[in-house]
Amino acid sequence: MPGKLGKTAEQRQAMLRNQASELLWYGKITTTEARAKALQPYVEKIITKAIKVYDDNVETSTVQKDKKGKEVTVKGVKDSPKKLAARRAIMAKLRDLQEVKGFSEKKSDFKKRTADIRHPLMEKLFNEIAPKYAQRAEELGQGGGYTRIYLLGTRRGDGAEEAIIELV
Repeated sequence: MPGKLGKTAEQRQAMLRNQASELLWYGKITTTEARAKALQPYVEKIITKAIKVYDDNVETSTVQKDKKGKEVTVKGVKDSPKKLAARRAIMAKLRDLQEVKGFSEKKSDFKKRTADIRHPLMEKLFNEIAPKYAQRAEELGQGGGYTRIYLLGTRRGDGAEEAIIELV
């Protein structure tokens, strides 16, 4: 039995997951007005969750033995338990997109650039998008309003109202 947006709950969730991932990756997508309006609160909740914990890291130090047998203290930075829980919750709501090799980029350069990135969309969300909107919220004194919808008019084929949804 189709419900909202003419889709079953599973189909609707899959569609929202795909569109939210594409929106966060590219910053802007074109879709129908109804889908854009359904997508907006979905994406804004994800961004809000990322903003709350993006800078919540824990410094760790471990003692390891080097090649000569000497003990060396290695310091590192890990996600706090709160950030890790938020990251996993967000990963459940998004589809992980893979980095694409540039047209004129060499394969070795691409491998070097993407060697330590396991989840590119999560890295972009926590390292680029969340800090940007946290700073914006500090300046404006308000949260939310991370996306904007522009109406484009009707689509020629079926007369559906088209819209562009983008990150502000």
